[in-house]
Amino acid sequence: MVAGVRIAAQKFKGWALRAIKEAPRAEWRRILAGSIVSTEQLQQRLRMPVDALAPVVRQYPVRINPYFLSLVKHPGDPIGRQVIPDVRELDENGDAQNDPFREVCQSPVDNLVHRYPDRVLFLVSGRCAVYCRHCMRKRNAGVKEQIRPADVARVLAYIRRTPAVREVILSGGDPLLLPDAFLAEILLQLKRIPHVARLRIHSRVPCVLPQRVTGGLVDMLRRFSPLYINIQFNHPDELTAEAIGACAMLAEAGVVLGSQTVLLKGVNDDAETMGTLMENLLSCRVRPYYLHHPDPVRGTGHFRVSVEKGLRIMNALRGGISGMAIPHYVMDLPGAKGKVPVS
Repeated sequence: MVAGVRIAAQKFKGWALRAIKEAPRAEWRRILAGSIVSTEQLQQRLRMPVDALAPVVRQYPVRINPYFLSLVKHPGDPIGRQVIPDVRELDENGDAQNDPFREVCQSPVDNLVHRYPDRVLFLVSGRCAVYCRHCMRKRNAGVKEQIRPADVARVLAYIRRTPAVREVILSGGDPLLLPDAFLAEILLQLKRIPHVARLRIHSRVPCVLPQRVTGGLVDMLRRFSPLYINIQFNHPDELTAEAIGACAMLAEAGVVLGSQTVLLKGVNDDAETMGTLMENLLSCRVRPYYLHHPDPVRGTGHFRVSVEKGLRIMNALRGGISGMAIPHYVMDLPGAKGKVPVS
């Protein structure tokens, strides 16, 4: 088994290196390379106080790419709140934890979470186009950006020997930031496993870096139909012409698109904003899937909304917008208990 994993890892390393070497320096790479990643850059570009934010950034790294930064009107607006560091991230909340859902405990091999019997979460990347301040895996931001070929091989070996697994969800980080050829090879290897019936990708890229959705990426993804991509859109202002275009390219390629919005204080915690977002998503062929109640993750307490407020928003949506635009309101229970509907 060890020798087999080593050989597979060597193959993956070769694919990854070829992909990086052969790929042109596309526009999205230039945008990503210009990201804000330090307190000094926050001061230069946003005139923010370095002294107050330095301890926050040391604990929870920052990355804001220029495209998403261009959507920010001021640091406290719904877009800025999602990505600009806040001193409140260092406030300790009584029930907040780094890993409230015990993903580490449910990881039989590195980079894989097996919580539900029939599906697994394959963390194929530690890299994101922006670091969302509300991230459920805030503990991992900036820790390990590149998955190792040996880890990929071990995860594939685990899935092959676990016939109960019917669905594989690629997440991270963001899977769509992998080189096209590397991502294609992972999808191909999963597609070849007889008991794997469905492949799903969780990504914020079409929202926060839509330039990454290139013709080459779309042509590659088209080969793996049926393929499902769930995107996190949290505010109507994120549905720019670029984001709408990226979603259209994916939809035209036969990718089934869904949204997994997070209910966030000061971002979308009112019925008008949420209704506008959901209807606009539906118009873009992105089916509203989940509205996530905010997770009790350390460093995200200032985004928390009460369940009662969430229910009021959902009640206002029903009858006010198309039934197809109404998501499932869910809460991920701490202690590895999984998602449950909130009603």
